[in-house]
Amino acid sequence: MPVMWTTPTSSDTEGTNLPTVSDSSVSTPAMSVDADNHPTAAEATPQPSEATLPLTGERTVPGVPEENYWFRRHEVVYRQLLERCAGRAVLEAGSGEGYGANMIADVAEKVIGLDYDTSAVEHVRARYPRIDMRQGNLADLPLPDASVGIVVNFQVIEHLWDQAQFLAECFRVLTPGGELLISTPNRITFSPGRDTPLNPFHTRELNAAEMTELLEEAGFVVDLMTGVHHGSRLRELDAKHGGSFIDAQIDRALAGEPWPADLVADVEAITVDDFALTEPDIDASLDLVAIARKPAVSG
Repeated sequence: MPVMWTTPTSSDTEGTNLPTVSDSSVSTPAMSVDADNHPTAAEATPQPSEATLPLTGERTVPGVPEENYWFRRHEVVYRQLLERCAGRAVLEAGSGEGYGANMIADVAEKVIGLDYDTSAVEHVRARYPRIDMRQGNLADLPLPDASVGIVVNFQVIEHLWDQAQFLAECFRVLTPGGELLISTPNRITFSPGRDTPLNPFHTRELNAAEMTELLEEAGFVVDLMTGVHHGSRLRELDAKHGGSFIDAQIDRALAGEPWPADLVADVEAITVDDFALTEPDIDASLDLVAIARKPAVSG
């Protein structure tokens, strides 16, 4: 399978507080399909004035309009949980391109970003100066015990070999009563009928029950387990595009041909308001989203 995973933004800033990301310049050449079966650019030539990250297949890189659906699907979780970071010291563990950490910096007391990849660390330091960006291993977080009030980990745990060790580290660095905000693709809908992930960059995908079990084994209390679903407009687009708006994008990317104008227009018009986070029917959700709390008193 192709290895690139890029997630863009459109020039439309409705539904986002990321103007610096929305102004990114990444060209949109011929499309292929990435490791997550996302349509993606086979190449991307940044403008000389822009700091960009290589399209490795493992992280979300804004700037490719044809992938605006995927960007908004990730962004909605930041938007919905942002208020929980207000006035807090926040660690984003696996911060990638940094656009999410930059959103959090709008409300948090301070934001520490952490990523293992050198290019990501350098990129965030250059592009998002509000972030205290550090390099390190998520299985051995380079922070003292009880040093942050919030840990954010969105669309990352599925990439980790030792998920239990990572969650133990999150528990360690959180203050008593602190929260882990976490999201991951729902195995049931992302890799349906499979025990191993479709995405070669994923080591283990989880369903809601499995995620809950991992969190509780690490000592957390799960206060909320919810999921990302298509809202009414996206359900209409599912019907319009043969039953699945996602499959319509993948099919065009696999065909290696220019996208139909109506599909491009529909993708570029998506905003975070087209997704909903709801608890009912969790097994049908696209992505799982959990709020897990470190008890105020241990034991």
